[in-house]
Amino acid sequence: MRSGAYSSGVTDPDLQARSTAEGRAVAYWATTVPERAAIISPYGDRTFAQLDGHANQLVRAMRARGLREGHGVALVMRNRPEFVEVWAACRRAGFHLTPINWHLTADEMSYIVDDSESRVLVVDADVAPAVELARRHASTLTTVLTVGSTIEIAEPYDDVLASESADPIPDPSPGTLMLYTSGTTGRPKGVRKRPNPPTADNLAGYDDTSAHLCTGPLYHAAPLNISLISPLSNGATVVLMDVWDPKEALRLIEEHQVTHTHMVPTMFHRLLALDGETRSRHDLSSLRLVVHGAAPCPVAVKRAMIEWVGPVIVEYYAATEGAGTLVDSGTWLQRPGTVGRPYPTDQVIVGDDDAVPLPAGTIGMVWLKSPPGDEFEYFHDAEKTDRAQRGSYYTLGDLGYVDGDGYLFLSGRSAELIISGGVNIYPAEIDAVLLEHPAVRDAATIGVPNDEWGEEVLAVVEVDPGTSASPELATQLLGHCRERLAGFKCPRAIEFVDELPRQDNGKVYRRKLRDHYAS
Repeated sequence: MRSGAYSSGVTDPDLQARSTAEGRAVAYWATTVPERAAIISPYGDRTFAQLDGHANQLVRAMRARGLREGHGVALVMRNRPEFVEVWAACRRAGFHLTPINWHLTADEMSYIVDDSESRVLVVDADVAPAVELARRHASTLTTVLTVGSTIEIAEPYDDVLASESADPIPDPSPGTLMLYTSGTTGRPKGVRKRPNPPTADNLAGYDDTSAHLCTGPLYHAAPLNISLISPLSNGATVVLMDVWDPKEALRLIEEHQVTHTHMVPTMFHRLLALDGETRSRHDLSSLRLVVHGAAPCPVAVKRAMIEWVGPVIVEYYAATEGAGTLVDSGTWLQRPGTVGRPYPTDQVIVGDDDAVPLPAGTIGMVWLKSPPGDEFEYFHDAEKTDRAQRGSYYTLGDLGYVDGDGYLFLSGRSAELIISGGVNIYPAEIDAVLLEHPAVRDAATIGVPNDEWGEEVLAVVEVDPGTSASPELATQLLGHCRERLAGFKCPRAIEFVDELPRQDNGKVYRRKLRDHYAS
């Protein structure tokens, strides 16, 4: 139940803007609607007043241990209220926060702690690698705090907060985030931007009846920005999922009258795979905005979602480094497959390797523009920064084209491109066709070595529960592709797996598949 979610205090837009610019958006709502639920989660709930008070306590505790404005904090934690408190504290104290993927190994985490130059580490003691991380860094950092179980070499988070005042801090200063790329090739790199005061933009249309369902891990850029920072900064309740489950997502939407959420295409596919009785059991009429991105969405999957939940789906093309495009349901239905038209028109271009624009309809590298003041660099990696940028434009390695009206369509990633007999083949197109087959739960197409053609097309498929992976099904899927794709694009073989390796943002680890099937 969203305690206080429908109570409405008197708002002051000027005060809200000033509070947000100081990094204290949560404090503004704690004054305006103190008893409104800010966070609902399996690990406990927080009102705005509680969240704000705990953030003030944490700031004082960190300062007492020597942390100063500009210093770094590393955070390894599941989707718990304490994650949000650490973010809120750093946001208002001028600290620079680096959330770390808690699925990583201790070695991988340790690299990020060192590379980010963090001085404080806050860990979830229920995450085994994080405990090992804490032990490694106990003697090298200013302090280590643990949430949950106690560790002999760290300070208990709750005890640290309890000794400090929850009153507003007198000297707020906006903090920054430095998120690390997923690191699908080589070590991950921190994306560092210039410190800019946060703003109180409310592009999602939050009001005092809004609740946002956070479906993904908060250490990732999209859930953190879209599903936590934006709704909380505008006074909305955030419902945190600890792990993604389609049935649980439907239950939470109905129970908490969720109005906004963010998903990735894989989640759409899992929802659509539920049986009709399960899907119809829950009332989803409260939904006003479903944002999705992170990976290409097959046309058939997205069309089915719009038919189910209505024209409330908005797609974005963006990344940790910056923003790109948006497209609403109505526009997308007129141009199925587009990720939107850039605004302003030069925000995204399709060009050659030097970012020189190519004619409409020509596949090339997708380049995004960093607006003045929003430039980024890869921390400690000037070479990678230079490789990714051409003047004010940068690329994520995605390929695509624009149509005659300027709408962008993605074709895949340059690193995933299959070149067979000198012809370019785009895996996302083949994946989309395979996902149209009722027996396919998930699919990833890769190129594998071929002595004659250089590469040949292999489709790796995860079948729906209750379906048997068999040579007969492989033959059916190959025929399904031949009916819908040009011959040179069709897979030469189908491999079945129990589960495809995926990042938590929905993208397939194709590199792992290529390495596995290279022989």
